[in-house]
Amino acid sequence: MLALSTLVLALPGTASAQGKLDARYEATLAGIEVGKGTWVIEITGDGYAAAANGATSGVMQAFSRGHGSGEAQGRIVNGQFVPMNYMASTTSAKKTEMVRISLANGSVKESSIEPEPPVDPDRIPVTDAHRRGVIDPMTGSFLRVAGTADPMTADSCRVTTPIFDGRMRYDLRLEYKRTEMVKAEKGYQGPALVCGIYFTPISGYIPDRAAIKYLIEQRNMEVWLAPIAGTRVLVPFRLKIPTPLGNAVLQATQFVTTATPPKSALRTQ
Repeated sequence: MLALSTLVLALPGTASAQGKLDARYEATLAGIEVGKGTWVIEITGDGYAAAANGATSGVMQAFSRGHGSGEAQGRIVNGQFVPMNYMASTTSAKKTEMVRISLANGSVKESSIEPEPPVDPDRIPVTDAHRRGVIDPMTGSFLRVAGTADPMTADSCRVTTPIFDGRMRYDLRLEYKRTEMVKAEKGYQGPALVCGIYFTPISGYIPDRAAIKYLIEQRNMEVWLAPIAGTRVLVPFRLKIPTPLGNAVLQATQFVTTATPPKSALRTQ
């Protein structure tokens, strides 16, 4: 579930497009608040950086306290995101887990999970081939739209992204459903692309796990994508995943985006 919350996508864009997102999110389960988080993304002419933090809140704190953080950095080469480093840390009452991945040219150079998880013979092995042609979950949550036309079109949703999260290799496929108007309490108001999400595990998972079977069969997961000003990048404004207890929803309460001028423009002023 955590991997899906950092949803999908990297397509070509223009290297000169620059902008920043400062967002705040609220997580609910069956309409009840269970968590809050922040997400900051900065896109420059030749690179990008993203950082997210979250923690349980509301009624969830009475049952389990936990928090997590993640970050990713990379370059922009020929209009493409090229991830370099990814880190994610989660802490619960029982343990803290740290995931680190370093990448080069779309392939995983190194990855680690601390503490190292026990070997499970039922887990489908991740091969060297599965570590090539992939991106990390954080970078995978950006949708970069090619060309110069309006990025808020149905075609922008039609993409499949190969993701390696340090433990599992999987594909996330998006399909256009509809366009909705959204309004954050602070910041963005305007159209959002609503895309269906379809999960296909490749390796690093245990086939008999109930959660895996549930996600494979799901046809009602959705992500709502909104633009970062000054760029051709779309990022999640809202995420909905049905569960047996009700809909799990991640919703932006603040979605402030700012276009930033290229460094060359700043030097000429």
